[in-house]
Amino acid sequence: MGEAAPEQALLHAVFLRRLAEASSGPSSQARLGHGAFLTLRLVDLLDPAQQAVRPDAFAYQLAGLDRACRQLPGDSTETAHLIGLMHATADAFRARDTQLVVPALLAYAHYLEDELLLEEALDVLDTALRVGGEALRDSDRVASRLRVARVLRKLNEFGAAEQAYSHAATLAAATGDQHSVLLSRIGSANTLVARGNLTYAERRLREILLDAEGLDDRDAQARAHQGLAVVLSTSGQPAQAIPHEWRAFQLYEDDLSRMRVLSDLGIMLLIIGDVDSAERALTEIVRSGANQDVVDNAMIELMNCASYERDRVGFERWRDRCWERREEMPSNVLADFYLKAGIGRARFGQFDRAEVLLRTALKTAEGAGLHELVFRIERINRGLRDCCEACEAPSQSVAEPSNSMARVAVAVVAAMLRPRGVGTCRSAKSERYDEQRDQGANRARHKTSESCR
Repeated sequence: MGEAAPEQALLHAVFLRRLAEASSGPSSQARLGHGAFLTLRLVDLLDPAQQAVRPDAFAYQLAGLDRACRQLPGDSTETAHLIGLMHATADAFRARDTQLVVPALLAYAHYLEDELLLEEALDVLDTALRVGGEALRDSDRVASRLRVARVLRKLNEFGAAEQAYSHAATLAAATGDQHSVLLSRIGSANTLVARGNLTYAERRLREILLDAEGLDDRDAQARAHQGLAVVLSTSGQPAQAIPHEWRAFQLYEDDLSRMRVLSDLGIMLLIIGDVDSAERALTEIVRSGANQDVVDNAMIELMNCASYERDRVGFERWRDRCWERREEMPSNVLADFYLKAGIGRARFGQFDRAEVLLRTALKTAEGAGLHELVFRIERINRGLRDCCEACEAPSQSVAEPSNSMARVAVAVVAAMLRPRGVGTCRSAKSERYDEQRDQGANRARHKTSESCR
């Protein structure tokens, strides 16, 4: 027991960072961090690998936690999670069934992941696996491993993420869970994308898509289509990516996944020169209050749209909003912010400031092992002084999207933003809107040949 004490003392210490980061006095976030630490310490008493706790000792710690939870912000979603977790822990202790606490742990981890508190989410997922032990249901074990892998990927811990995906696939295959096997393979392919191995990632995603279609797995098909869209767009083929994004939107059944598709599409529309449709899609994401990572990406792209149109006021407005969020952004999002901010400064002729931002983006991407992003930043940095070439001119296939592809893009955005239950009948007004969109796309294509203003 003496050797285990130091390790035990380190459990959940990540939550205490909120206390350390409180600049003056105990903020609401500091109180929530302390409350989470105490709640998870109570959960630790269920650990089957530890010596059993006497009921009176558990009751004493439970009473202390209950008093602490009463001091938490009453209007906070995290407070609700912590109180629910406290009650689930008490039920599990009384029933001597650790499985009872696992759903509350997974729900809390999901909340933390959505808030981009990734290290905290990983701590909670590890707790679920440790406390659940052998009593953990097969479905919960696989789901926990998949979530661990996803969080590790978001933390840019790619080696550990691939191992976790492989472990999840093995567990899922052993129980005949083909859907989770497909999810593991898709997650592993997405890790390849982040590492910059686009060719191999595309090949694997196409194989997965065929397997998902054979199993009639709509969710896996949607994820594979979305992954392919990201690969194609990243490799300079946004026009080919848009149909995959549209198919993913059709297959997804939840609003959050559709918002992520909308975010990806906004980026692709900007690349092919349809700035108005891109702004429309991205603004809808910010307005809807989607998950924080989706909103962060949308704000970065809106900043990019503003600089593309030489809208200095809009650029500064979105840059300020992104700047306020930078400390909470994971490395891949932060590097993208510095990159797009640097491109924006170059578009406004502020090359010295652009160089500083691009160096910061490069350092951030290198530190996180984001190889594809590193290559992109280096390529832009080499041609920084030639504003038109480095910041505006896309490849030939991107600069000349066909009118039919522009129509597809506009139709996708319109369908994504249409309230559910509304018919798809096209009116004369819709036709006129398409004509205006085509004209706008043509103007955007001509704009790429202009010199920097």
